[in-house]
Amino acid sequence: MDDANAVTENGNSHQTSLSDSSVLDVYPLSCYYFGSRESVPFKNETVADRVLRMKANYDAYGMRNCVAAVIVNSIYKLPGGRLRPGESDIQCLKRKLSSKLSAGEDGRGPEWEVGECLGIWWRPGLETLLYPYLPPNSKRPKECIKLFLVKLPTSRRFIVPKNFKLLAVPLCQLHDNDETYGPIISGVPQLLSKFTFNFVEP
Repeated sequence: MDDANAVTENGNSHQTSLSDSSVLDVYPLSCYYFGSRESVPFKNETVADRVLRMKANYDAYGMRNCVAAVIVNSIYKLPGGRLRPGESDIQCLKRKLSSKLSAGEDGRGPEWEVGECLGIWWRPGLETLLYPYLPPNSKRPKECIKLFLVKLPTSRRFIVPKNFKLLAVPLCQLHDNDETYGPIISGVPQLLSKFTFNFVEP
């Protein structure tokens, strides 16, 4: 609660210099419904198998283009995935959000509001780590992941596979916690630092 108050007070002190697009409405978790559906099988592969699969895909299709959603409240593993041929970043992200979170409920749910691109991560080689920049010596990167801000409406249903968990993690817990969440998710608080959070009471 102290962290939330500090963010609110700090945001209000700079409110006059921020546009509406820099203000994120954050609603209580009680506004959202969380359910489950049948489990999704995992790929049973070793690191070596994954490298071989990525190499085969790279040889066939070129650099792997992916998108991921930063949702406030946030999620432990950012939902998203690989673009289909001819598909835009936004189209892919909306498709992946609906299929992985089943929130659209056969098109009856509210449309996903995909905002600006917050950051881009690059994988220079098949066996290398992801970087928040493209190294100058990398001429043929193997993967590009773009992080987009996704704003939640006042209410939404989330349905995830039974072998997955959907978590709302405080930004203070994510910050600089690379060991637990990895470099992309632990860097989300810094990406969101330019926004003011408007905590909406139920």
